[in-house]
Order: sequence, then C-alpha cells, then structure tokens
Amino acid sequence: MPDRAPQPVDRQLPTDEARDLISLVRDIAQREIAPKAAEEEDAGRFPREVFALLSEAGLLGLPYDAEYGGGEQPYEVYLQVLEELAAVRLTVGLGLSVHTLAAYGLATYGTKQQQVEHLPAMLTGGLLGAYALSEPSSGSDAASLRTRAVRDGGDWVLTGTKAWITHGGIADFYTVMARTGEAGARGITAFLVPGDAEGLSAAAPERKMGLKGSPTAQIHLDGVRVPDERRVGEEGQGFAIALSALDSGRLGIAACAIGVAQAALDEAVAYAAGRQQFGRPISDFQGLRFLLADMATQVEAGRALYLAAARLRDAGRPFARQAAMAKLFCTDTAMKVTTDAVQVLGGYGYTADFPAERYMREAKVLQIVEGTNQIQRMVIARHLAGPETR
Repeated sequence: MPDRAPQPVDRQLPTDEARDLISLVRDIAQREIAPKAAEEEDAGRFPREVFALLSEAGLLGLPYDAEYGGGEQPYEVYLQVLEELAAVRLTVGLGLSVHTLAAYGLATYGTKQQQVEHLPAMLTGGLLGAYALSEPSSGSDAASLRTRAVRDGGDWVLTGTKAWITHGGIADFYTVMARTGEAGARGITAFLVPGDAEGLSAAAPERKMGLKGSPTAQIHLDGVRVPDERRVGEEGQGFAIALSALDSGRLGIAACAIGVAQAALDEAVAYAAGRQQFGRPISDFQGLRFLLADMATQVEAGRALYLAAARLRDAGRPFARQAAMAKLFCTDTAMKVTTDAVQVLGGYGYTADFPAERYMREAKVLQIVEGTNQIQRMVIARHLAGPETR
C-alpha cells in the first residue's frame, strides 16, 4: 500500500520567502519522493536523482551563504524543510542533514580561498557529501580515533578506517577527521577528501534494520594523499570542528525524528477514523482517543523544542545543551509515537502493507546516530553540573 500523503503542518514561519520554500518542498516531496518511497526503501535503493533535483532547487545549501550558492536561511526554516522531507522518506531528510553536516567544516572554518573553490559545487553543483568521524573502535569515544594523517611535503597521507558512514561509497566528498598529533582530542585535524581519491574505498553497505535506502558503510583510506590546501581549519582543531558540527547536526536529527513521528501519527489517525469495530470507528473508543492525543502532544512538544534550540542558534547564542535536549527528546518521541502507531493499526501495523512498521524501524536508528541518546544525557548533565569528577 502506498504511503498516505502527510497532513500539512500549520507552521509558524518568519517570512513569505520561507512559506514559499516550504510549499516548494511539499510539492517536490509529493511529486518526486512519496510515490516511490515504500518500494525503493524495500528494495534498498538510494534516490540519487532526488538529490540532484534538490541541488537544482537550491535545497542542498539552505543554511549557508548565498555568495557560494547557499540559501542563507535561518536554521528555524532549514530544519522545517528537513522535517517535511523526512515525513515522506527518512532516507532523503537524513541525507540532506548529513550533506549539510559534511559541508559545515568548510563553510564555517575554511579559508576564503577554500570556500570559493569548493562550496559552490557542494551547495548547488550536484555533489553529495559524507561526514567521517566514527571508527570501528571509536564511536561514542570519538576522541580516541586511530585514522592517521602524516605530512609528506605539501601533502598529507591518510591511513585508517572510518565506520558507520552515511553515503559511504557514493559520496562525492568526505569531511574526514584524522590524527595528526598527540593522543586525545587535541591531536585531530579535519580534511576534505574527494570521493574518487586514489586509495579510498568502501566496504559493502551494512545490512540494517531500517533506513535501507540510505547506504551506511565503512570507508578505508589506504595511503590517501590529500594536499595541505584541503586541510580544514588549523592542525589540531579537527575535534573542535567535529563537535561544533555535531551541535548543529543534532538539530537536523531532531527535525527528521519529528518528521517520522508526524507521518506515523497521520497514519494512525487516518486508520483509526476508517477502521470499523463493534459497529463504529475505532477512533470513537476513549482508550484509543487518549493514545492519539498523547502522540500528537509529544510530536508538538518535540517540534517546539527543536525550534527553540534553532532560534537560539540563529540569534548567535549558545545552543549546545538545547541541541542535545532536542535530539534526545525528539528521537525518543519518534520511537514512542511510531511504536504506538503500530499498536493502533493492530495486526496490520505489523505488516509491510502499511508504512507504520517502516516508521518504527527507522525511528530506532535516530536514537543512535550523531551521538547516542545516552551521550546526549551526558552532554546535558555536563552543562548543568559540570564535568564528571574522577
């Protein structure tokens, strides 16, 4: 059964331009993404042509400077675009979030020359990015990464393996964190590595519970040579760049989570109104009505939380704690709401004939990526009570 068209969310947007942008995104989502979403996810097909269309429409660089082809949209607007896309197909919403994360280092810490040379192709030239921080032995403890970059004249030679890389094997560029100095966070540097660099290869994509259309793979760097002109930021600044990128990236994950939760809520409400039991719609029964009310409240609360964090970011104020809170709450909400949606549909919810089971499988990964929700709790507590004593 094809996915239902999501009910338009009544959004509070800051400008007429933002309202037009959301209308454009909804049109693309319904015409180009929704009709094939279920079939392509089931087949594990990545919709590269959709990302080419998003690039042509100027949607791959929304929060970045217009000087380089970006949309100069506030995060408050960009995140609602992500939510709209994720509600139709998480592979697309999350893919846009990851691409934005991959471009962050260069857009924020790159030199003017680097930005002029590379950003236009990233933002409007049809390129697709990936963010390479995690490794097989360093996930949550990212500062212990082992991939090494060794200076050789005017180049750096990168050797190591990155893990859990969204768009691994299909990306046109990777923002790679590698060790150039001492152990720990201060010895890490960021590099912009072309996807076709000699010595770079990808393992077979991981076989995942959900999000099957989005390839996740290990990336092997076997003596990959990168000129110093592709070093992003100063030597030893890479971990600070990575953490700064993740603060913004976590807001992207939060928005995607609310998109998935909204889609599940819409499915549950529509099914409950149409399903007859005991001579009346099951939406007439108080137990189910209360369940739907709780689901809707959780979705609205998550949306308000990620938007509040985005507005802090847009105002130039600290937002790391709020970003961690939004990622934690919104992804837990997505897991709860999608699970409840399966329950509303009963036996049908457990079948692939309806999208509720897919939403539930996809929601799970959002509690893990870009910092598990246990890590988010550590981040929040550190802001409240200071670092742990040992």
